[in-house]
Amino acid sequence: MAAKRKPANAVRAENPPALTREDILGADDLRREPVPVPEWGGTVYVRTMTGRERDAWETMAFISEDGKVRANEDNVRARLVALTVCDDTGELLFGLDDIEEIGKKSAPVLDRLYSAASRVNAVSVADIEELAGNS
Repeated sequence: MAAKRKPANAVRAENPPALTREDILGADDLRREPVPVPEWGGTVYVRTMTGRERDAWETMAFISEDGKVRANEDNVRARLVALTVCDDTGELLFGLDDIEEIGKKSAPVLDRLYSAASRVNAVSVADIEELAGNS
């Protein structure tokens, strides 16, 4: 006996509605995660980078010398912190001009924030190796 076919409109009914331009541009898709920082006396949030911020971070994360790309490890934690640490509404607390000052903060705190920001932004060692051309 042949399987019963679903009517074409039944398939469409199972799918979520098609999004509009306004739906997409109006969506709050920058996830935030609280990170306790008792060393600073409170909590900060790390959030998902925007596409533009991710591109800037990737550009800063690598150095091209003599046709070879290598990781720019100078102040790596501070760079990601500057692009992800925000208040509870998602507004960034730092700008790129703050990277040097952020880099002077406690290494364990920066490690904690870097780990949270990496997780929220799906930054992995494999991603970094792929960008550097080492995969």
